[in-house]
Amino acid sequence: MSGIISFSSIVLPDWCSTSRRGVRMAAAHTIHAGLSLEAMAIKPPSHPTYDLNGIIKLALAEDAGNRGDVTCMATIPVDMEVEACFLAKEDGIIAGIALAEMVFQEVDPSLKVEWSRKDGDYVCKGLQFGKVYGKSIRQFLKFLQEGPTKITHSLHIGRAHSIVVAERIALNFMQRMSGIATLTKAMADAAYPAYILETRKTAPGLRLVDKWAVLIGGGRNHRLGLFDMVLIKDNHISIAGGISNALRSVDQYLERENLQMEVEVETRTLVEVKEVLQYASQMKTSLTRIMLDNMVIPLPNGDVDVSMLKEAVELINGKFETEASGNVTLKTVHKIGQTGVTYISSGALTHSVTALDISLKIDTELALEVGRRTKRA
Repeated sequence: MSGIISFSSIVLPDWCSTSRRGVRMAAAHTIHAGLSLEAMAIKPPSHPTYDLNGIIKLALAEDAGNRGDVTCMATIPVDMEVEACFLAKEDGIIAGIALAEMVFQEVDPSLKVEWSRKDGDYVCKGLQFGKVYGKSIRQFLKFLQEGPTKITHSLHIGRAHSIVVAERIALNFMQRMSGIATLTKAMADAAYPAYILETRKTAPGLRLVDKWAVLIGGGRNHRLGLFDMVLIKDNHISIAGGISNALRSVDQYLERENLQMEVEVETRTLVEVKEVLQYASQMKTSLTRIMLDNMVIPLPNGDVDVSMLKEAVELINGKFETEASGNVTLKTVHKIGQTGVTYISSGALTHSVTALDISLKIDTELALEVGRRTKRA
């Protein structure tokens, strides 16, 4: 396989052998060599076990298979150097810049990435907002001799190879995250003064990535998983024999285990809201938030009736945080936000994401010409 150095078959000097352990977000100050959390415009949410580097490696591995990029090896000289530019092909909020940089670093630590925008910034169609380029072979060998902090397992020595290999993975992350961030920004602005939340309805394996994009778009994160918040939902209530029984069981469990965490309970009717309030008035409870589920009623004309939701908020009267859920769209979220709820949660932010169109082009002039012809630049 010409054009590739396979480090698995080479004995490297001591300065080349570095640990490949995955970095877990809650335990590390950096998530990749040369890229610190402090340097990020918006940091990812903290998760005790999520391996972000591992997700990047998995994405690259499924692309490379057992041969690597056969098209690159067939068409691109190994000593070719190029510069490629990131091009926005529609308006939106850019997200995933920090993650894309991690992808390029994983493929080839000698690549350089420069940005004119940061995560959370607005980009317009046709804007070139970043570039990636590499060093010559002579520079790269010097880089190795000086002692890099990490060596990838199968590293393309041609810089053009490295850029093209990383291109699709970096763009996949950026496009998905930017789509989430763009919708989140629109929803968050419309929801004010309520805060917009996502849910656990994220792509499998991309939980932290999706929730990071929500933060970049100006939203807030709901619970990261099953471990960081108690959320008593309808099935828990049914199994426990009612809301009061479920709340009592949670309070007893937290006290027994000496745990302190947020507790939310789902309510579907005003009767259930009243039952929760009655329980809380009689018992010491860890309850912090009441979810008001499907209290936004869709109308035949496309509008929504929020009177039930507003009545529930008035009943609670600030005793607990409130969260509206169900029938939340970009069209309805403003009206919901005016009811006085603290939060509005929307699964659509992540489960129905429309990717923002972004490309990485070496011949930017031709790309812009084609984009103008197709109304995409």
